[in-house]
Amino acid sequence: MYKNKGKICATIEARMTSSRFPGKVLMDFCEKPDLQHIIERLKRSKYLDEVVVATTINREDDPIVELCEKIGCKYYRGSEDDVLLRVLQAAESVNSEYIVEITGDCPVIDWRHVDSLVEMFFSGEYDYASNTIKRTFPRGFDTQIFPLKVLEEVNHITKSPVDHEHVSIYIYTHPEKYKLLNWGANEEMNHPEFEITLDTKEDYEFIKQIYEILYKENVDFSADDVVKLLLNHPEMTKTLERTHRKDPFKQQKEWEEKHGKTV
Repeated sequence: MYKNKGKICATIEARMTSSRFPGKVLMDFCEKPDLQHIIERLKRSKYLDEVVVATTINREDDPIVELCEKIGCKYYRGSEDDVLLRVLQAAESVNSEYIVEITGDCPVIDWRHVDSLVEMFFSGEYDYASNTIKRTFPRGFDTQIFPLKVLEEVNHITKSPVDHEHVSIYIYTHPEKYKLLNWGANEEMNHPEFEITLDTKEDYEFIKQIYEILYKENVDFSADDVVKLLLNHPEMTKTLERTHRKDPFKQQKEWEEKHGKTV
């Protein structure tokens, strides 16, 4: 447990115009859209005071707003390109003091990880905590928390489009400026080779299999359940071996080499 130090919200970045897989956030798993599953999984958290979807002002994202209104989830519409500002304003719209940043391509996100990380974050005077600074958890369980005031500061400090696209990258790549906490996976969860994110059609078919097996048995299946399933059925990940993922660190480095490093 932890001593409550302010309102905590989870922001979910979601838009329909993904370049590799348009409309992915509303693709169905067991007759519910990806985004609805993420919202429902996060709302089981003991510590989150609010869940807010951070979408864009584009007409293409109207279906996301319609879903949020249908299921009673808060949402905020902001810039498509400046994701950092969109997340910041989404958190401000619900008067939150702390942000748990989640992306809309993580259908198996586990609220248990969120709660564990919240407890770790408030155990010390940290500016940022996550399970991704050093990759030990499978990709797709990415969880991070930081104060809204830190993101406000970052918004003023850096003009790099990479920093503004990858919301918190500036924070965890400046350990000399911010006090960071990395949560490393235990032996059972230490499988960074697993990638369970919804970026491509192949990812969709892969995650659909996971849902058809686990969700039908238990709608609140855990990250441990997912990892055990993949260890027992290694053939399930074969279709993903050639999937190309974005490398934000490479993008950040290239921008800094061209424009100079922001301090």
